[in-house]
Amino acid sequence: MRITDAKVIVTSPGRNFVTLKITTSDGVTGIGDATLNGRELAVASYLRDHVCPLLIGRDPARIEDTWQYLYRGAYWRRGPVTMTAIAAVDTALWDIKGKVAGLPVYQLLGGRSRDGVTVYGHANGETIPEVLDEVAKYVDLGYRAVRVQCGVPGLDATYGVSGDKMFYEPADARLPSEATWSTERYLRVVPELFAAVRDRFGYDLHVLHDIHHRLTPIEAAGLGARLQEYRPFWLEDPVPAELQDGFRLIRQHTTTPIAVGEVFNSIWDCEQLIREQLIDYIRATVVHAGGITHLRRIFDLAALHHVRTGSHGATDLSPVCMSAALHLDIAVPNFGIQEYMRHTEATDEVFPHGYHFADGYLHPSEEPGLGVEIDERLAARYPYEPAYLPVNRLMDGSMHNW
Repeated sequence: MRITDAKVIVTSPGRNFVTLKITTSDGVTGIGDATLNGRELAVASYLRDHVCPLLIGRDPARIEDTWQYLYRGAYWRRGPVTMTAIAAVDTALWDIKGKVAGLPVYQLLGGRSRDGVTVYGHANGETIPEVLDEVAKYVDLGYRAVRVQCGVPGLDATYGVSGDKMFYEPADARLPSEATWSTERYLRVVPELFAAVRDRFGYDLHVLHDIHHRLTPIEAAGLGARLQEYRPFWLEDPVPAELQDGFRLIRQHTTTPIAVGEVFNSIWDCEQLIREQLIDYIRATVVHAGGITHLRRIFDLAALHHVRTGSHGATDLSPVCMSAALHLDIAVPNFGIQEYMRHTEATDEVFPHGYHFADGYLHPSEEPGLGVEIDERLAARYPYEPAYLPVNRLMDGSMHNW
């Protein structure tokens, strides 16, 4: 059996997705997610122009060899575009291997380590009372964990707060919109938010919060110390991770758990953080961290250092990636939690899938392979639409992390 075709499919059923479809000489197909939010066409071009021609004639069963071929053979290693393209190939090959074996992918990864995958939803609102009402909706749906984000008084827009509470998508403009940020105002409101959530819902519900790279290490340390009494499940991305020693400063001042890694694309981005136990959850994901093969390496390293998984799962991951993530989540021993933002009905129609939510857990498909497909005819109805993520400025006009 050999690879006979590799096709890149770009579609926008509410937001842009890039999908790689690989076909073998036996007619078996596999798909992989290649979506890089706001830079989708860069990956599509990388695949079409540089990767797909290399796949024709290769043995699809040689997943590890193909991964090394695309990683080492490119010479220019790593980076989000390269690693997202490699991830698409890797994921598609795992899909093919599962279909050939007649088994869901998680069985090829060692089988189940748990009965279901704990997920968290996104509760947000302009005011704290609005957030509490949104949390209640998730609790009623059976969620055991909820991320909470609220508006900051005096700011026109705040990360994580959206008009559409179920289908939040920040890449919503043909050119980047600009938001204004005030750390001082933000630090005043977050403890009030956590106090209100615990007062209404108690301490059995897991409560998470995303800082989105906005603070300095000492600011993050102070916030973590203030929130300890409310027992956050984690604070996500408290500071930019380029300076990884900054996480050591946070550790010196708080025991609030820290999660980071949704923008990481290789094991080398998180090796120090994991080895020195500077974080508690690693949020790298299948599509941006080199596929199932490489993400499993990251998770195995994390397991040796008491770091658990908490993969990114926003709507910029297609159902293909979400399905792949669930197969890893159900199998790895150090699973922590999985972010789960529901896709629109149009997206679910383009990507029919077998995973499902029940009793607070997501369950991977039991179909051979990943258990997700792409309807190419329907995908063609939704052409690419340019969309950028916002940018952030401080009150004085200085650029800041979004």
